[in-house]
Amino acid sequence: MACGVRYDRLYLYLISLLSVTFGNPVTKTVEDANYWRNQAQDDLNQRLSYLRNTNAAKNVIMFLGDGMGISTVTAARIYKGQLNGQTGEEAEMTFEKFPYTGFIKTYNTDQQVPDSAGTATAFLCGVKSKAGTVGVDDNVQYSNCSTVQGAEVTSILDWSLAEGKSVGLVTTTRVTHATPAAAYAHAPRRSWEGDTSLDSTQKGCTDIAYQLIKDNPDIQ
Repeated sequence: MACGVRYDRLYLYLISLLSVTFGNPVTKTVEDANYWRNQAQDDLNQRLSYLRNTNAAKNVIMFLGDGMGISTVTAARIYKGQLNGQTGEEAEMTFEKFPYTGFIKTYNTDQQVPDSAGTATAFLCGVKSKAGTVGVDDNVQYSNCSTVQGAEVTSILDWSLAEGKSVGLVTTTRVTHATPAAAYAHAPRRSWEGDTSLDSTQKGCTDIAYQLIKDNPDIQ
């Protein structure tokens, strides 16, 4: 009897786990030629109905999902659809319904699998650079302070400040981490976040935290 109770509990646990993992049962509709053509026409009509917004934006908020490539978005979209009882591919993320969307390539100049420092520099500064470097262009040599001068690039924060706007950073990681650091710092090595991490053999570099506090007093 005790074994039976444990078996029942295990069975119920597995059923609950499967429900969470795979979502609700999939309900299929008839997807004939008319289904797809009507869907395409509805989408086209919706896009054509958008009215151009000519108002000046009061605020601009940039959301950066670290590692949020096409494959990650696709997986999230499918999972969302399956949780709603669909097969998954037909679901849409909220931002995919925006009137205007686009893609940006944020690869590093020296490797195909990028890191957060180089990709954030591309995203926030509009300039691609080497992996592991922050707020600098491709002229910099990784971990070499003497190559930073002249390789510094400005970011969207600098451009906004030049227009008299207020700027700020919100992050779920350290504010000196590679992704937010690209908005304000210039470093040949992303790990130089504080004075204790700076390579003692290097001369002429200041750590990322120092640059945030001393060189960027206008960031709120």
